[in-house]
Parts: sequence; structure tokens; C-alpha cells
Amino acid sequence: MKMIDAHIHLDQYKDHEIEWILGGLSSIEALLSVSNNLESCKRNLELSRKYPKIKPAFGFHPEQSLPAEYELGRLVEWMDQNRNDMAAVGEVGLPYYLRLEQKVSRHQFGQYLELLESFVKLGKKWEKPIVLHAVYEDAPVACDLLETHSVEKAHFHWFKGDEKTIVRMIQNGYFISVTPEIVYKEKIQKLVQDYPLEQMMIETDGPWPFEGPFEGKMTHPGMMKETIFKIAEIKNLSETEVSERLIENTKKFYGI
Repeated sequence: MKMIDAHIHLDQYKDHEIEWILGGLSSIEALLSVSNNLESCKRNLELSRKYPKIKPAFGFHPEQSLPAEYELGRLVEWMDQNRNDMAAVGEVGLPYYLRLEQKVSRHQFGQYLELLESFVKLGKKWEKPIVLHAVYEDAPVACDLLETHSVEKAHFHWFKGDEKTIVRMIQNGYFISVTPEIVYKEKIQKLVQDYPLEQMMIETDGPWPFEGPFEGKMTHPGMMKETIFKIAEIKNLSETEVSERLIENTKKFYGI
């Protein structure tokens, strides 16, 4: 059963863990490794040159302090210089969890929104897909930006949101990716039931840890087999068919 991890932070793993993931998991065809900041981008580019299976995405993760103007300038300049090696703009989005912890003011949220819009514009300009961290009430805000700038290739990773937004995302042709959390979370099972398989991928978001049967284990792409099994059960399809269609979706979306 072949698989593609559509969202992983490979740069955050130790070298021996990366070697095991790339060499020990023959079922993994490719990995879309997203970035958190400029140093993360550079590390992912370096890894992609060493391991052809790695497809790097470059961006600035929203669940951290806003970058200074000069930091953002350096990042965008570097991304522009290396855009031919970039599979997508990402991970970018809005700071839902920081806001939940009351670490982001209303004014600062406006700045995060401006930052996201700048990345949306760059993705449009460079003709690259955009990988989004936009959950719950942040998702329709992200949809507004995507629609404003006529961006069609949008990937909402580990998505969580209301039914109205889900319908809107489906109609706009946006993709989601499903983590191993589907094995033990009913809300994710419901999302997969409602969302078309044609607009779906799978991911780990590693090294983020999981609960349930994955408790205490290092997150790795091999765990996605359980995701495929659960999607197949929900969609009433064979595991082989689901696996093949997920790979086809990911290859087509990211041009890999």
C-alpha cells in the first residue's frame, strides 16, 4: 500500500529519525515537508536535495510571534530565489490556538491577517498551491482571502470547522488532509463522511504526537495506514482503492 504524507515537519525530526522514515518505510512515495520560518525553509530545502522523496513547502507558521519587517523581507526574498524548488507556500495561516490562549490582541490578529494575505498573493503570483493552518472560525476568514484573490489550489491541513464552511470549501474545490486522529475522533470521522474523497489527502503533521492507539509513539508516516483503513470503512470502499485515489489526488494537487 503506497502512501504520500501531504503534511509533515521533517525538519523537526532528528537526523536518524529522518533516515529511518525515508529508508525504512518503503510504502512512502513522497512527503510534503512544510516550514515554520526561514531557518526551517532552509533545512527543508537541504533535506529535499538529499532525499528526492521530500517535496518542500516554504512559509511562516502562524502559531508564533509575528516576524519583524526585516525578517519577513528576508524570508520572502529567499522564497522567491528558491521558488523553483518549492512545492507549495506553507505552512501559513492564522493563530487560532495563540488567540485561544489570549496571546494575540485584536490589533495583532489584523497583522496576522495581513501576513496571510501577503502569502496568498505570493502563492497566486508564483502559481503555487497554498498550505493552510486555518481552523474553526478562522477557516471562513481564510476562505474570504482565497476567494478575493481567486486562489483555487488551497490545502486546509488537519481541518476542523462548521458545516457551512465545509460546504463552502467543497464548492470551491479546496482540499483537506486527514491525520491518524480519525481512528479515535468522531468529529474527524464525520468530516470524512461529508467531504468528497476526490478533494482529500492524508497526513501526519509529524512530529506532533497522537493519542489512542498511537499514545507514546513517535509519529511517522507509516501510521497513515490506519487512516486509510478508517477512510475506507467510512466511504465503504476497498483500502486499495482509497490508497490509490489519495495518492492520485496528492500528486495532482502538488504536481509531484
